[in-house]
Amino acid sequence: MSAPGRTRAWSRDLAMGARFALGGGREGWLRTLFTGVGVGLGVALLLISTAVPSALAARQERGNARSLLGAPTAAAPGPDTLLIARADMTYRGQDVEGRLLKPEGPGAPVPPGLKAFPAPGELAVSPALRELLRSPEGALLRERLDGRIGAVIGDAGLTGPAELVFYRGAESLPATEPGEFRVRRVTGFAPAPERAELSPVLMLTVLLTFVALLLPVAVFIAAAVRSGGERRDQRLAALRLVGADGRTVRRIAAGEALAGAAAGLVLGSAFFLVGRRLVGSLSLGQRSVFPADLAPAPGLVALVALAVPVAAVAVTLFTLRGVVIEPLGVLRTAPPRRRRIWWRLLLPLGGLGLLAPLAGRRYEGGRFNEWLVGGGVVLLLVGVTALLPWLLERCVGRMRGGPVSWQLAVRRLQVSSGPSARLVNGITVAVAGAIALQMLFSGVEADTTRETGQDPSRASVAVLMHGGTEDGLEELGRQLAGTPGVVRAVPLTVVGVARQVPSPGSPDVTIGSCRALDEVAELGPCRDGDVFLLSGGPLEEAVAPGDRVFAGDVRISAAESAALGGKTVEWTVPAGARTVRPREDPTGKLRTGLLATPSAAPKDVGRARFAQVYVQLDDSVPDGLERVRTAAFKADPLATAMTLRATQEDGALPGIRAGLFFGAAGVLVLIGTSLLVGQLEQLRERRRLLAALVAFGTRRSTLCLSVFWQTALPVALGLVLAAVAGTGLGSLLMGLAQVPVRVEWTQVLLLTGAGAGLVAAVTLLSLPPLLRLMRPDGLRTE
Repeated sequence: MSAPGRTRAWSRDLAMGARFALGGGREGWLRTLFTGVGVGLGVALLLISTAVPSALAARQERGNARSLLGAPTAAAPGPDTLLIARADMTYRGQDVEGRLLKPEGPGAPVPPGLKAFPAPGELAVSPALRELLRSPEGALLRERLDGRIGAVIGDAGLTGPAELVFYRGAESLPATEPGEFRVRRVTGFAPAPERAELSPVLMLTVLLTFVALLLPVAVFIAAAVRSGGERRDQRLAALRLVGADGRTVRRIAAGEALAGAAAGLVLGSAFFLVGRRLVGSLSLGQRSVFPADLAPAPGLVALVALAVPVAAVAVTLFTLRGVVIEPLGVLRTAPPRRRRIWWRLLLPLGGLGLLAPLAGRRYEGGRFNEWLVGGGVVLLLVGVTALLPWLLERCVGRMRGGPVSWQLAVRRLQVSSGPSARLVNGITVAVAGAIALQMLFSGVEADTTRETGQDPSRASVAVLMHGGTEDGLEELGRQLAGTPGVVRAVPLTVVGVARQVPSPGSPDVTIGSCRALDEVAELGPCRDGDVFLLSGGPLEEAVAPGDRVFAGDVRISAAESAALGGKTVEWTVPAGARTVRPREDPTGKLRTGLLATPSAAPKDVGRARFAQVYVQLDDSVPDGLERVRTAAFKADPLATAMTLRATQEDGALPGIRAGLFFGAAGVLVLIGTSLLVGQLEQLRERRRLLAALVAFGTRRSTLCLSVFWQTALPVALGLVLAAVAGTGLGSLLMGLAQVPVRVEWTQVLLLTGAGAGLVAAVTLLSLPPLLRLMRPDGLRTE
């Protein structure tokens, strides 16, 4: 046949198959609907995945639009200058980004999302923060901010709908100085500098996350286009009876699959639009996106629209490659040929061949070959899907005896285990990938988590005061000490001392009560009026007892210090000052210089280098931490209430984990829904058999149990295979990331249990349709 003739034959037969799918009465519509729903769910998740890059780019673009990193600055007030200060805080585990604004001229730049500057004491808040402040849960935060809401920040000034942001008008802000980071004088906003690239270990985690989340989608789409296989075989045999040859019926079968895939594309687009509307109400780890940001790139949409129908046709033709379709039936009605193992082992062995040589290698430039790693992971996980049908066939083939429900389930799997294996393959891949991810995350967390040196057992919070607000330090300390939930509050002030001014490398004198100074040195006997020299510092000999020095902000000249509200005074180090050994303070810092009690300390220095209060909390008292933050904010809006932690992880890891949770939630919904759709399709195909068994006296409970066993047995084998494959893949990837291999069996059991629980839920949801299919009217036929 010539090329044009073959094209016409393909077009004719594909069109006929589409007509069978769409115009075959109630049976055809239901079959196409089930296929379309299964494919549509996968398409929707693929579209969301292709839209993620654009959503992240939009978030970053809006974040850059309000960024102060790289913003143009001015040295003196002008008609286009704006004083802006950071007032970030945390409220009950949620980050609240705050800025204090003081325009110095009519041309001062207005932050994105605002039409005008808030008046002094007035607030402009994000919609999410407004809702929080109006709710009972936001009472303490409402007390802290203590301002009237005059405006709501628009979308242009937010990275996501769940972001908590506020701008507050200020009467005045302290003058800026070189090195100041909390108060800046800017003439505009500018994009932030390019972010640092992820480390190779985190890049490996991102790559595995994408593979582990998207591969189950592909497995489910492939399973969905093969639904209704038994009824399709009967139709194809009927076509052979009226004269169609084998190639024609295969092309007609491909046309039916093509129609189901086309319906899936339509339904998937609808699911995507609905899901995009719901995305705005979702927030995970305070990361959210606006629905409008989920806009897939046209090229990726075209790729999905082309790949899904092509995959449907290819999978159908591949499925029928070994099936002999005769006028009176198909070869599948006879005992099927035993599945072969050799080619199924090639896939995981190929994956091992790609990954094993990379493990433990010292990467040039700190990079690794993403293509080899991605290909190896894909081959290993796809190999799991290829091994499961063979494993299921071998296991059920040797089973004999047992209760009636068990025998019915086993016999059904012995006759045709393919549909059950296809339904479970998605769970197997998802659980195997999740186990590998959890293992890698555990290793990466240990590798990217560093010791901070802070000691939370000595102080829960360190309140760092802004320069110029030290006069209220003692009052703040007393106020914090009387706050419910506070065990003790220890205030300390630090000023510089030097023999001459300016002196950038001058030692410090730390001022506080004996109880406070005991946090930073081994004092021994102490009373008010004592002064101590700290041993072991690089500037230990810079100041000696009896020396006459200058105290205050000695890093800059006296004129510069006076312009900023400070001054330097002369001070004589007491001749009786004792030398003591320093000890790390609760933040892990080892101090140098001098220690002085209040009565012996330099007076009227005007400005300290910095001041802080160490606060120890009683964890049994609720909201003690929030009350401390509120008191610190009211004393100085620029104060930083830093929660002390013994360890700190890489800043990029929480974002990767949040992305994993978002994707895992979508895959979990897809798995459950697709399982339910596949289960209902299988029950619909066997409704006459079920009704006949009930008519012959089989108890309904027995049939319900048989359906459960028929699903549970493949799932149990799939989960065992997933546990083995996941731990093996995780060990390989941990070796690749050069982190110690450690299997957390609790996580493995939790993930496999989640898969089993999902199957149990799907089985329960399928019981009402199953009971309806057992009615006597299920014996009717058209």
